[in-house]
Amino acid sequence: MAFQIESILAIAIGIGLAAATGFRVFLPLLIAGVAARWGGLPLAHGFQWLSSNGVLLALATASIVEVAAYYIPLVDHVLDVIGGPAAVLAGVLASASAMVDVPPSIMWPVAIIGGGGIAGLTKTISALARAKSSWVTAGLANPIVSTGETAGAIVTAIAAIVVPLICLLAIVVLLVWISRRLRTVRGNVAFRRTR
Repeated sequence: MAFQIESILAIAIGIGLAAATGFRVFLPLLIAGVAARWGGLPLAHGFQWLSSNGVLLALATASIVEVAAYYIPLVDHVLDVIGGPAAVLAGVLASASAMVDVPPSIMWPVAIIGGGGIAGLTKTISALARAKSSWVTAGLANPIVSTGETAGAIVTAIAAIVVPLICLLAIVVLLVWISRRLRTVRGNVAFRRTR
């Protein structure tokens, strides 16, 4: 029973970290590496490199550059386009790195489907929010969206490590709410077309 609870917690941490990579690719990996370095996050076998000096320095540098680049007009949209595949890969990596004592036959499918999927979904939602912000405000609100995305990456990554089950529940609730909103919007659009 203890193994199952620990495995569920490890998977919840991994999915939470993956969701955070949809907001910012490098920042959640940096937070996970620092948490592992301080002993707050055990890493799966083969992922100890994530807390090494060189990787932490590289992730810190990449995080600073990424966060700053999202405040530059037009660059933020380019980053949204190329950031999609990068977020999925980072989501797979982040989720797999946290799945301590989870057999590889379970870890990799969950990391690829769950971690990569949630990272891609989070990235898509944030890119759509940025596009809507650009359209409605002519890009003037994009710095606010960028700040929100960075805060989302930090809060989600920390919550995934500190309170993984609550973080996972919050992610599920948010996804259900977004899917209902999308169905409502689609229904309204379909209704207007038939009038």
